[in-house]
Amino acid sequence: MFRFIFRLAAMIALSISVIMAVLDTTRTVAASTLVLTPLNTSWLAVSPDTRAGFETFVRTKISPLAWDVVIAWVLNQPGFAVFAALAFLLYAIGYRRRRQTGQFASP
Repeated sequence: MFRFIFRLAAMIALSISVIMAVLDTTRTVAASTLVLTPLNTSWLAVSPDTRAGFETFVRTKISPLAWDVVIAWVLNQPGFAVFAALAFLLYAIGYRRRRQTGQFASP
């Protein structure tokens, strides 16, 4: 059951990554220069209230240093790359290995 949830979350993250990559590609073609939209910019465009709430939560509950060093760095990366990495991580967690029993048995 949990594997299914991780795989579903990976599929959703990969879908968001593809959508963000298509948007960046369209902007790149229109501008005739490489355009990589940071995750922070996309998040602020979609829902600035949740972005501000997340920043407040991290600064008060975790650490201001965590926001300044780790999360600010992640938010400055291209959005499609962040969601692609998240999709890969979630899929790796939900991956089920096939058993290798009986592989070398004689006929």
